[in-house]
Amino acid sequence: MISGQKTVIHPNFEVLREFIQSIPFRFDHEGTVIYKGRNELRHYSIQGYELIVKAYKRPVFINRIAYGFLRSSKAERAYRYALKLLKAGFKTPEPVGFITCRQRLLFDKSFSISLKSNCPYTYKDLSAEKFSRYDEIINAIVLFTARFHEAGFLHKDYSAGNILFDDTTKEIAIEIIDLNRITFTKVGLEKGCRNFERLPAKDDTLSLMGTTYAKARGFDPDTCIRIIKKYIQIELKKRLKQS
Repeated sequence: MISGQKTVIHPNFEVLREFIQSIPFRFDHEGTVIYKGRNELRHYSIQGYELIVKAYKRPVFINRIAYGFLRSSKAERAYRYALKLLKAGFKTPEPVGFITCRQRLLFDKSFSISLKSNCPYTYKDLSAEKFSRYDEIINAIVLFTARFHEAGFLHKDYSAGNILFDDTTKEIAIEIIDLNRITFTKVGLEKGCRNFERLPAKDDTLSLMGTTYAKARGFDPDTCIRIIKKYIQIELKKRLKQS
């Protein structure tokens, strides 16, 4: 039972208010599931809009207190950060709004709503499919990342599923998603190169990534390649232990 609901809707999407306010009551039985794990994503077609709604799993008890009184929810952060990134010139699906729900005084769950991205692929697809513009795609992702870091943004969940791209246009389009773990900080050599740790690739691709990143940020290419490879290997070993 929901005893309190906060709904924030971007002015551009006020026409969707009735639907958005009803999301907590319809989410479990309407829409098309596109991902279900710790969190869940569903797709809705409403009034000519293609929407992606992300439901965040109810946090552990201590965080239900923290999100209720001390911290903004993941959904609110995702919405606010998306606006900030778009203003800074970085592409991400257009934010529509967010919802937070309480059970009495405790935080219960939250939902973020955005437009569906036009990018058909994620970084994951680079290992599963052949792309004629492969090197261009890698360079576009790396240059996006370099600009992102130069602007003082660091995505702490920079994983293969959170980087989207479209190679059907003249210029490769890059978007990032799952923004609630972005931090705003100075990003130097070590921290910047480490940010590639969850983007595994073959050695020639890693060399391309390191070289492109180094040139974009004025670093030494060999040093960037070495650091990126080091952290990717550490990440791979960590995952093997967990499996």
